[in-house]
Amino acid sequence: MEPDLFTAAAEERQEKDPAASPLAVRMRPRTLDEVMGQQHLLKPGSPLRRLVGESGGGPAGPSSVILWGPPGTGKTTLAYVVSKATNKRFVELSAITAGVKEVRAVIEGARRATGGYGKETVLFLDEIHRFSKAQQDSLLPAVENRWVTLIAATTENPYFSVISPLLSRSLLLTLEPLTDDDIRGLLRRALSDERGLKDALGLPEDTEEHLLRIAGGDARRALTALEAAAGAALDQGESEISLQTLEQTVDRAAVTYDRDGDQHYDVASALIKSIRGSDVDAALHYLARMIEAGEDPRFIARRLMISASEDIGLADPQALPLAVAAAQAVAMIGFPEAALTLSHATIALALAPKSNAATTAIGAAMEDVRKGHAGPVPAHLRDGHYKGAAKLGHAQGYVYPHDLAEGIAEQQYAPDALKDREYYTPTRHGAEARYADAVEWTRNRLGRKRS
Repeated sequence: MEPDLFTAAAEERQEKDPAASPLAVRMRPRTLDEVMGQQHLLKPGSPLRRLVGESGGGPAGPSSVILWGPPGTGKTTLAYVVSKATNKRFVELSAITAGVKEVRAVIEGARRATGGYGKETVLFLDEIHRFSKAQQDSLLPAVENRWVTLIAATTENPYFSVISPLLSRSLLLTLEPLTDDDIRGLLRRALSDERGLKDALGLPEDTEEHLLRIAGGDARRALTALEAAAGAALDQGESEISLQTLEQTVDRAAVTYDRDGDQHYDVASALIKSIRGSDVDAALHYLARMIEAGEDPRFIARRLMISASEDIGLADPQALPLAVAAAQAVAMIGFPEAALTLSHATIALALAPKSNAATTAIGAAMEDVRKGHAGPVPAHLRDGHYKGAAKLGHAQGYVYPHDLAEGIAEQQYAPDALKDREYYTPTRHGAEARYADAVEWTRNRLGRKRS
């Protein structure tokens, strides 16, 4: 028997006993119009619409697609909708259990189906990033010759995990994390729908908000938590799912945290001030509160990047690259694994030597500019590449530092009004001590008077 994505036996069982299947399975959309979120992928004429045959392609058939997105954003759901809506032969493989042998068997079956009775095959390959290069290579002839139309799903960046020839033969569709409104709509549909809880329970606002925090943009997680809490509420004879019941069921306390209000800014402020104060334990506490409350990990990462320059600066020159790397990693992997990266960066920043010298330096320089302390650029520093510049005295007398043994020329760089102004006052904390020595030496070589 072919490894169909959803077998007829399972569907028959679900029809006879809906409760036998998890709520997340029962509530899978039956059509693309029922899909929550991902509207940028569901416009008329889109590849997914063409896969289910909603638009005539003429001589141009539907393309193979690679679905890339975080867990719970609808990759398998979209494949399910295609399997229900299309009249094509639909086969599913998981890269966790399948190998080249299974891939070749599917391809051979697709060729027979096409040649024998004109039946096209759609292959859904889950977790394609788990396939080796050789395993992915085995898909190329079938995709290139359109013996199969491939729908591949991955949670990892396909530019790193999928071979280039396969990428070039497919359309890459990026799924976005579901918004709170998307998850809210999904929860309310599950509460009222005949396939779901059939209006058996109410869902107070505070419970719904906590469910949204638990979900973190993952529809499957939201429905799993809802089902568990609903079961507990029904067992206790309750008419609605209370926050207490939900907390007891999922073993996750509700964090008082309004992502759009004071708590959002207060906790973020406390995180940064704890890092500035080198209290690593307090910083981790506030980080955990933000994570548990469902804060956008990109917001946290941005705050850490700012902290690296504002409070650490050149006392640890590696702090900013580390924070930037953390932000890039967070954008690629998302929660829950992003929590590890944010912890890594927070601990490093909290324990780094601190200096706000770079912050105060640019602040003082900008303050002078705002006050009008500027003046013309010294003539020897002006652009001398255009015709007539020499007649104006531009670039005349400029000393090229690389021509000198020490690499520093005693000449004026700042405007006359600011020629002796010093903005950068380095500390001797951590690595900034060597910058303190360097700035003193270079100012002396430049012939600057001490202010």
